[in-house]
Amino acid sequence: MAPISGAPRALSRRRLSLGAVALAATALLGFGAPAKAQETVKLGFIGPLSGGNAQQGLAARNGFQLAVDQANAAGLPFKIEPVILDDAANPQTGVSAALKLTNDPKVVAATGHWNSGVALATIPVFSRAGVPFVIWGAISPKITEKNNPMVSRVVTTLVNTNAPLAKWAAANIGKRIAIVSDTSDYGAANLDNFKKFFEADGGTIIAAESAPVGTTDFRALLTKIKAANPDAIYFGGVVAEAGLVRQQMAQLGMTQPMIGVDGFYDQEFIKIAGPAATGTIVGIAKEVGNPKLDAMTEAYKGANFAEPVGSYTKNAYDATNIIIEALKTAGTKDKAAIAKAIRAIDYDGAMGRTSFDENGQTKRAVVLELREVKDGAWVTRP
Repeated sequence: MAPISGAPRALSRRRLSLGAVALAATALLGFGAPAKAQETVKLGFIGPLSGGNAQQGLAARNGFQLAVDQANAAGLPFKIEPVILDDAANPQTGVSAALKLTNDPKVVAATGHWNSGVALATIPVFSRAGVPFVIWGAISPKITEKNNPMVSRVVTTLVNTNAPLAKWAAANIGKRIAIVSDTSDYGAANLDNFKKFFEADGGTIIAAESAPVGTTDFRALLTKIKAANPDAIYFGGVVAEAGLVRQQMAQLGMTQPMIGVDGFYDQEFIKIAGPAATGTIVGIAKEVGNPKLDAMTEAYKGANFAEPVGSYTKNAYDATNIIIEALKTAGTKDKAAIAKAIRAIDYDGAMGRTSFDENGQTKRAVVLELREVKDGAWVTRP
């Protein structure tokens, strides 16, 4: 008997109909429903990516990027979009960058600044906007002198390094030191603090000279200092000017050592000063080796960044991870709650353990380490 015409088609329609019912039932039960789009939040980074201090900013930027990349790969409930901006070590440029970040509603927090003058200029912007801000590099005491609930800092202040350096210098370099600094807030704070501590340890500041950031010729003020014949020159500024001061000291026949804190602890200083850099001594916060720092260093190498790991890579890396941990705790919607979660954290990271006092300043203690230029490189001084 021949098959009834249309039976296979009717069966197909029935199967399609049953399939549609099954899909509808599945949808009602929640299976196979379209996945909710993952929320994207933005984290900001600001630092000197151009100019004489760019090496510090670029290495820190890479630490920030590494932390973001690792967090995104770990499967957070939200996706992080990095926003990286240059402050060019200039307060006005920094303020423009801060305004760009705070005017974007998707920016839930930011980390920034190597230069203290830039940080002091941008903090009011973040404060007014209610955006949490973690300082990774700037070390002026003024940044955390007053409790600003939006601002925390993972790095110790210049007070913590100037005090032990002054004590060491008075005991090992000599009792008569001259100071050269720039006129920025950072330079002025270095001058004031080193002078205070050095005099408390029995030393005398026989001359104190300052010049604006960007000065290229220090020979006139160095000639005045040379006549006083100090035991050493303390320089209270950053990389470019420090290199020129050291170079011009040699040109004037000044054989005294130059000392300072970590503002010019950078390979670029050696490039600028040339052979004259030899013998320069800086006091820095000693890095304490730990598994988290080792892991960060290995991950950094694996990421193939163009720049080598820098002194502030770990700072920006930890600052960023602290923000991310706060987002996990407080969520992404309430910026005041995020700032509160940052302050409450006890974080074990590449820098060691970080927690904050009532003003947002890290509680980490400083152990001074001396680094000296020998054979074109910074080496640990015994």
